[in-house]
Amino acid sequence: MPKNRVADLLAGRAPRSGHHPWPRYEIDAAGWDAVGQGLAAGVTLLGFWGDVGAVHAALMAPELGGPCIVSLAVRAGTFPSLGRHHPPAIRPERAICDLYGFVASDAPDARPWLDHGAWGLRAPLGSRTSAAPRDPVDYDFRPVHGHGLHQIPVGPVHAGIIEPGHFRFTANGETVARLEARLGYVHKGIDGLLTDCDLERAARIAARVSGDVTVAASFAFARAVEAALGAEVPARAQALRGVMAELERIANHLGDIGAICNDAAFALLHAHTGILRERVLAASDRAFGHRLMMDQIVPGGIARDLDGEGARAILATLDAIAPRFAEIVEEYDETPSLQDRTCTTGIVAPALVAAWGAGGHVGRASGRDFDARRDLPYSPYADMAFKIPVLAAGDVDARVRVRIAEIEVSMVLIRIWLDDLPGGPVRHALPQVAEAREGVAVTEAFRGDLLVWLRVAGARVARCHVRDASVFQWPLLEAAIEKNIVADFPLCNKSFNCSYSGHDL
Repeated sequence: MPKNRVADLLAGRAPRSGHHPWPRYEIDAAGWDAVGQGLAAGVTLLGFWGDVGAVHAALMAPELGGPCIVSLAVRAGTFPSLGRHHPPAIRPERAICDLYGFVASDAPDARPWLDHGAWGLRAPLGSRTSAAPRDPVDYDFRPVHGHGLHQIPVGPVHAGIIEPGHFRFTANGETVARLEARLGYVHKGIDGLLTDCDLERAARIAARVSGDVTVAASFAFARAVEAALGAEVPARAQALRGVMAELERIANHLGDIGAICNDAAFALLHAHTGILRERVLAASDRAFGHRLMMDQIVPGGIARDLDGEGARAILATLDAIAPRFAEIVEEYDETPSLQDRTCTTGIVAPALVAAWGAGGHVGRASGRDFDARRDLPYSPYADMAFKIPVLAAGDVDARVRVRIAEIEVSMVLIRIWLDDLPGGPVRHALPQVAEAREGVAVTEAFRGDLLVWLRVAGARVARCHVRDASVFQWPLLEAAIEKNIVADFPLCNKSFNCSYSGHDL
C-alpha cells in the first residue's frame, strides 16, 4: 500500500535532533515523491510550508505512530510536486513558489497565489529579485465549458465590512455549476515578519494572524516555543489557557450561529446570539483584561492571573447564557422556514473532508472524527473526557449543530476548570538555550486544528510558520456550493466561516 510506503520510508531513520515533540526527518527527492503517493493513499497533510533552502510537510496517519514532519532540501530551486499526487497540497505549493521562488516540478497548477503583481519583486523570502508590476485582475481562472453557462464575478470588495476575496461563479440559470475562489488579498507577509524576530514580538504577531483565533494561535505558538526549549508551564496557567480557549470557542460559535440564521433571513436569532456573544466578550474582558484575550497566553504561561471577581464574572455569564441559548436552539429547531434553508444545503461529502484533512465543524459535520484536543492531546485537555460531536449529513444544518454541541461542551469544561483551579504561579521563566531548536504544536481553534512550527535560537525566532484551519477548508467551500443556487452562497460561506486573514499569510 502506498500509505505504508511512508512508514517504511521513515522506519529506522534517525530524526533530526533538537526538534520536539514530533520527529522531523530529512529525506531525498525519491522519498518526497513517496510521501506524495502516501498522501494520495490517505495520509493526512497537516501542513506544508517553505524554509530557507528547504520545504517541510507535516503528516499524520495511524501507520506513522504519531504526527511527524518530513523535510526536503531544495536543489537548483525546484522540488517534486506533492500537488500532482494530492490536491490539498496545490495551494500551499503555489504559496511556497510565490514566497521563496521554489518551483514545484510537474505541478498541476503553476499560477501565482499570494503574489497579485503588486510587490515589485519576486520571491520576497528567497532571491528578492525585482519584478514589474502586473495588473491584479490579470488572473487565469479555470475555463468551464457547457451549454447555457454564464459567469458571475463577486468581490473582492463586498457589500459588508468583511475581508476581501474574489469568487467566480459559473452558473446555469440560478444553479451553480462551478465556483473558483481567488484569495490572497490580505497577505501580510507573516512568514517574513516572523523571521529573525525576538520572542515577545513574534508572540504578538502570531496572536494577530486572525483576530477570531487569537487565543488558539497564541496557545499553539507558546506550546511550540515550550516544546523547543523544554519549558515547563505552571498547572494554574494550563487550566486558565483552557478557560480562555473555550471562551473564544463559545463567542465565535454564538456569532456564527446567529450569522447563519441571518443569511437565511431569520434576523431574530442573529440579534439574540449577538447579545449572548457580547456577554461572553464582556466577561472575558473583566476576567483577562481584553475582550478577545489577545496576548494573554505567552510562552511559559499566561500574562495575567485570574482573580476571584473575574472567575465569578465568567461563571455568572455561563449561568445567564445557558438557558437563553437553549431557547435559541429550540427556536432554530421549530422554525420550518429556517430548516428549509439549512437542511440539505451546501453538502460536503465525507470523502472530501477526509482527503483534505478538514477539521472543526466542517470536518465533523461530514463525519471526520478528529479533534486535536483529544487526538493530539495537550494540557489541560489531556486528562479530560468530553464528547466530540460528529454528524454525517455534511450540510449547513449539520455545521450549525456541531457548533451548538460544542458550545454546550465548552461551558461544562470551563466550569470544571474553574471549580478546581490550581493555585500557584501563572508563568515560569523560559530556559536559556544557546543552540537552535525547533518546536511544533497544534491546538483546536473554534474552526479546527491550528498548527505552529518554529525554529528558535537564543531568545529569537529564526523562522516560524502558522497554519490556520482555513487552509484546508476554503477549497471545500467550492465543492459545497456546487448544484446549489447562487443565493445560497452566503449561507454556505458563513456556515464554513473560513478566515481570509488566517489563510493569506
